Amino acid sequence: MRNKFAEVIYRESTKNSKICVVVADISPAGSMNLFRSKYPKRFINTGVAEQSMIGIAAGMALRGLKPFCYTIATFSLYRPFEMIRVDLCYQNLPVTVVGMGTGTVYSTLGGTHLTQEDISIARSVPNMNIIAPCDPVELEDALKYCCRQSKGPIYLRIGKAGEPTFVNKRSEKWKFGKIRKIVSGKDICILTFGPIMEKAFKLREKLKKDGNSVEINSCHTLKPFDYVTLKKKFNKYKKIITIEDHSEIGGLASIVKEAAYNNTYKGKIFSFSLKDKFIHCYGDQNDLLNKHGVNVNKFYRKVL
Repeated sequence: MRNKFAEVIYRESTKNSKICVVVADISPAGSMNLFRSKYPKRFINTGVAEQSMIGIAAGMALRGLKPFCYTIATFSLYRPFEMIRVDLCYQNLPVTVVGMGTGTVYSTLGGTHLTQEDISIARSVPNMNIIAPCDPVELEDALKYCCRQSKGPIYLRIGKAGEPTFVNKRSEKWKFGKIRKIVSGKDICILTFGPIMEKAFKLREKLKKDGNSVEINSCHTLKPFDYVTLKKKFNKYKKIITIEDHSEIGGLASIVKEAAYNNTYKGKIFSFSLKDKFIHCYGDQNDLLNKHGVNVNKFYRKVL
């Protein structure tokens, strides 16, 4: 995803001279290095000064520019949070804060590099929008939107590298603020977002062997959320599954369960999220996810 981010930003920047990139201690590579070389006045590396990264971007936006703040997610959202809240959200400035390597991606680096509660935090701030694409194709659509919108700040939550593509020709078109059907199904509905989508497809294959027809949806826009389409899912399905690489507090499970209560949903919701715990596991991402109970075999047993 980070390579796709750099490619799309560079391509869009050739069409729009207002696009700028402000990074914090990230070494430019590939298309990002090309962007820096071709447009040196539109690229700033603040080093380990994330608060300055946000403040500088706010000033750029006030002058009519289109800044993107880019670094590892914990440092793009948590460290400069006050500046995001006051400089960006309070003034409702069209700045995109890009968090790379979200959720449990940086499992080997421990809790300091995990963003297991970032959506909950970002959702609580007025004017902040949140987009979490599931694959590089969806990221491209999201980035094009970010480059052209002027409604306010966006937290763009992306993975790191090597993510597979889930979107196909039969998938619905990407649209900001809308739940997107990736594959159709009649019996069970899966709602998810981000690269954890991979587990939704694995679960779908296991459930298909038992004769279940499973729909998978990308809830790529987590704020503002598409409650209209969600209500239609409530009316259609008796079983709904949520899967997320995020805390059980304030993420997709919370959104869906609250809406289910408000709509007196009579079906069953199975939610699979990260526990509200700092788990000291320093293996790969799947090792850590397994410790949190985010495991396809566990999903399968619970749903059946």
